Amino acid sequence: MSVGDVHLLRRRLRAVLATGRPAVGTFVKLASPDVVELAAAAGFAFVVVDLEHSTLTEQNAVDLVRHAHACGLPALVRVPEVDAAVVNRLLEAGAVGIQLSMLTRVAQAEALVAATRFAPAGRRSVSLANRAARFGALPLAAFLRAEEDDPPVLVGQIETAVTDPLPDLVAALDVCFVGSTDLAVDLGLPADPEVLRAAVDRVREAARSAAVAFGGWVPARGAAADLGLSDADYLVVGSDLQMLAAALRAAAGEENQ
Repeated sequence: MSVGDVHLLRRRLRAVLATGRPAVGTFVKLASPDVVELAAAAGFAFVVVDLEHSTLTEQNAVDLVRHAHACGLPALVRVPEVDAAVVNRLLEAGAVGIQLSMLTRVAQAEALVAATRFAPAGRRSVSLANRAARFGALPLAAFLRAEEDDPPVLVGQIETAVTDPLPDLVAALDVCFVGSTDLAVDLGLPADPEVLRAAVDRVREAARSAAVAFGGWVPARGAAADLGLSDADYLVVGSDLQMLAAALRAAAGEENQ
């Protein structure tokens, strides 16, 4: 995939989200570019580079995003807060979108939109000296048009029981993502399964009401139904670190038998 095709990757991911079948990805927490290459070869529809629950630096995230782009694999980046400068650098490096944790207020969603859209839709600073703009080979008008036609994919994580009205909270996003682990803790771990399921159902209903995709995280594909995510459009399965740990434990167990 040539430099500057991030807009095609965004379009591809949105097309998968619209099929009615789940777009399946995984979290990337390790700095090795081999991880995203393996994810692409395995057939994942996307990866989410994790700047919240990992030791990755911003430079690590940029390197992973660039390698995923070279592999033709859409890469979003999860951030714990909206830092407009960081978000802009990640998008300029080729991230297809941003996944924001702990979304509770409409103002946070508005800040995310503002940081990822150029004027008049937002307040993102413009530069052509970056990968997404083909390092200046793409004229300004063409770049702005491409960004308007295929803007960054925005994912908001609902992880607490108390938020602004959910449909209002997620209306400007592409994906309403239920963070079931944090939500279970917020509801009082160990949360009553019925109480957690009802909370997940409310998030799903809000996504459908706002006409945005519904998503969430599962430790394994088989756990989706138990977590109320059997009909998710955007499904993040485990992480590279989790899968590696499980494989190492299994191998060690086999070695010791």
